[in-house]
Amino acid sequence: MSIEIRVPILGESIVDATIASWLKNEGDTVQRGDVLVELETDKVNVEVNAEEDGVLQKVVKQVGDVVAVGDVIGMIGDGNAVSAPAQESEAAAATQEQIQPTAPLREQKSPPRWPATTREDALRPPSPLARRIAAEHNVDISQVQGTSPHGRVTKDDVVSYLEQNTQGLPVLSGTNAPAQPVPQAQPSAGGNGVSTRTAPPVQPVSANQDREERVRMSRRRQTIAQRLVEAQHTAAMLTTFNEVDMSAIMEVRSRRKETFKERHNVSLGFMSFFTKAVVGALKAFPRLNAEIQGNEMIFKYYYDIGIAVGAEEGLVVPVLRDADRKGFAQIEREIAELAKRARGNTLSLPDLQGGTFTITNGGVFGSLLSTPILNGPQVGILGMHKIEQRPIALNGQVVIRPMMYLALSYDHRIVDGSEAVQFLVRVKELVEDPETLLLEG
Repeated sequence: MSIEIRVPILGESIVDATIASWLKNEGDTVQRGDVLVELETDKVNVEVNAEEDGVLQKVVKQVGDVVAVGDVIGMIGDGNAVSAPAQESEAAAATQEQIQPTAPLREQKSPPRWPATTREDALRPPSPLARRIAAEHNVDISQVQGTSPHGRVTKDDVVSYLEQNTQGLPVLSGTNAPAQPVPQAQPSAGGNGVSTRTAPPVQPVSANQDREERVRMSRRRQTIAQRLVEAQHTAAMLTTFNEVDMSAIMEVRSRRKETFKERHNVSLGFMSFFTKAVVGALKAFPRLNAEIQGNEMIFKYYYDIGIAVGAEEGLVVPVLRDADRKGFAQIEREIAELAKRARGNTLSLPDLQGGTFTITNGGVFGSLLSTPILNGPQVGILGMHKIEQRPIALNGQVVIRPMMYLALSYDHRIVDGSEAVQFLVRVKELVEDPETLLLEG
């Protein structure tokens, strides 16, 4: 008796996925609950588990195939049973052996398996791009040490391994292939000894062909690209800027960071201050926390703040729920956990759904100023940037202060320019006077 492995319901508005990797091979014994295959969706990767004990008899859909909810992607059978095709194959092999008893049997090679020394390793296979680069350069990927939070081997890990073990050879797709000689003219059989046969025409080749790599965009990257373009096409997006003096926050952090960490077992960062400040400003200017649906505005009196996180597969925005009801320690703890799961690719769909406003911090990468793009259907996003010591005029004197540029992108269809400017000024006021954040919370 065989059990079908089907694509499960993937979540709201997600109807298909791509086979990212099979964690078991045909013929492997599986136990109920074992992860069999990883599916890549527009938002997160989904693991499909075995529903019963048995043997993975057949892989119906291969890595890279697009599958819909409910599609059969494989079969699990009784470990003692042999499928009909297998019986026919064995019978044919036996007949062939009787006819040609001295003929050596050709070794049947099973599909390549990525080594997994522990169950955790099996749940975190190398990324598809890492596998491909390793295969192109004949690298045993089991020798590559993963540096991601969950030990997953990524493209950067493979490239680093190659740079350390190939004496500086370039790590590019196709660079190991030897150059093909250009066919030369061949002499004819004519009696005059003059060559009449010419070389075949040579196709034009790009001068940079050996320094280029063509990589298919992942589903997530394609979705990110599509939604960013849609946001610019469907919203009347505008950005306003301001700057904030970070002296007060930095002084509080310097004075309280040790006792804060001892008490709450988490570091006191900037994100909790800005999250609190955003909530306070949203309460004062509720249109920034609204949404457009047709000809109506949906005002939301809850504060689910999206926190943009850069991950290997692309930007994701997990949501911090009910931020107005959380203290500094809880906000820092939950943001750290969401970021860790985002980089480890273990976020669930509920972690990414909803959200009423988004904060993105390009400053961690060194960005001095940028114009963030809206995370639709939200109508506002705050961009934080790098802190730099700059001269400013204060009380009639020039002083050096740690300054940060802030950017607020908003949908001008329902948010007026005056509201956006005042919202950003309110964020600035709250950040520059951290004690007021306690009152706003």
